[in-house]
Amino acid sequence: MPKGLTFLPSLALAAVMALPLAAETKPDAGTVVARVNGDEITLGHVLAASANLPQDYLNLEDEVLYEFVLEQLIQQQLLSQQQQELSDLHTLMLDNETRSLRAVQTVNEITEADVTDAAIRAAYDAEFAEFEGAPEYDASHILVESEDEAKAIKAMLDDGADFAELAREKSTGPSGPNGGALGWFGAGRMVPEFEAAVVSLDVGEVSEPVQTQFGWHVVTLNDTRKTQAPAFEDIREQLAQSVRQSAVQARIDELAEQGEVERPAPEGFGPEVVRQLDLIQE
Repeated sequence: MPKGLTFLPSLALAAVMALPLAAETKPDAGTVVARVNGDEITLGHVLAASANLPQDYLNLEDEVLYEFVLEQLIQQQLLSQQQQELSDLHTLMLDNETRSLRAVQTVNEITEADVTDAAIRAAYDAEFAEFEGAPEYDASHILVESEDEAKAIKAMLDDGADFAELAREKSTGPSGPNGGALGWFGAGRMVPEFEAAVVSLDVGEVSEPVQTQFGWHVVTLNDTRKTQAPAFEDIREQLAQSVRQSAVQARIDELAEQGEVERPAPEGFGPEVVRQLDLIQE
């Protein structure tokens, strides 16, 4: 094959490779994504609308979500163009929404400045550094209808009968099939008479018959312990919310003290006016 036939394609390829690459277009909030009778809808509008959607919508595929939000904005723009101005009600609602959004921005600034890892850790230490824990009890019981039955069961236990086996055989309570085991519980979880009996026992001791609204019980205390402080990571978000609330409230108190807040006394109306929406409806 003549060598000259391969020269031109090689030269053309080299020329193409020498051309500057087209600059990649990067979108920004001002990128126009739709025009409705000349009014522009930007990518920023789409993103702002997406930010307020429930999580179910955010789980949609990107293409579906984008088209959904854009179509909603287009429809809203078509409808909004039919109005020259807002009604009194909607003007006031817009004032409130603007006020709310400005407040949210301030809260976000406070959060960024004050809700730090150090502040959250300090809140944890303040609450749990001297945590001693509350007592919890692991008990089992045998529930029967009469005192005589309970006394007979206590006698059998005193003679060496196995508590769990007797519970499975004799107890009328729902824990019977499980050997009478109630698991761990703390103060206030059981009726007072039952709790008092448990608290009075030593580990391994069996109570005398105890009457409650449910019948007669024979109780044994299997073990005791104290509650542990929750792990830091388990309640980190809860602590962060508490730190945030405290910081925001402190800022509100500071602003109220430095500023001037007036509340003129109502003249000619009382609190019932809050329901008189006709005052702002045309």
